[in-house]
Amino acid sequence: MMDAIRKRRSIRKYKSGKIDEKDIIEILENAILAPSAGNLQSWEFVLVKTMEQKKKLADAAFGQDFILDADFVVVVCADQKRSSMVYGERGYELYSIQDTAAAIENILLTVTEKGFGACWVGAFDESMVRDIINCPAHVKPVAVIPVGIPDEKPNMPERIPLRRVLHWERF
Repeated sequence: MMDAIRKRRSIRKYKSGKIDEKDIIEILENAILAPSAGNLQSWEFVLVKTMEQKKKLADAAFGQDFILDADFVVVVCADQKRSSMVYGERGYELYSIQDTAAAIENILLTVTEKGFGACWVGAFDESMVRDIINCPAHVKPVAVIPVGIPDEKPNMPERIPLRRVLHWERF
């Protein structure tokens, strides 16, 4: 998995081709292995494969049309109610989002390890995505993740050096 961490890139160009259902299931099975606050696993996943739904999601994502070329899209959502039942407001506002972020990273790393490509899309109209996926009121869409066969190999973006962001004991 260390190799996947270093190889992972945001892929926005996809070749035509289908990803096997067993690979899709493995990607999502690895997502649910992520850590979560109190092991509440406050994530929900909506798998989108039809062009009609992908078009709606691309529109909701402010015209990010590369979503259309992905083989499938995973909309990752946070069940804020599930987390708040144990942790109150902090669970609702923070822990449920942290849980989904950990699951999202597992998706991205598994996709990379399998030789596929994905992009974490966070820029979208939340109310539109809610309508598209028929999202319950207590569930918050957090990310739209198109997955496909990559048709680009971007270089590693520049990183802020560790020495500039690491603080020992306090700022």
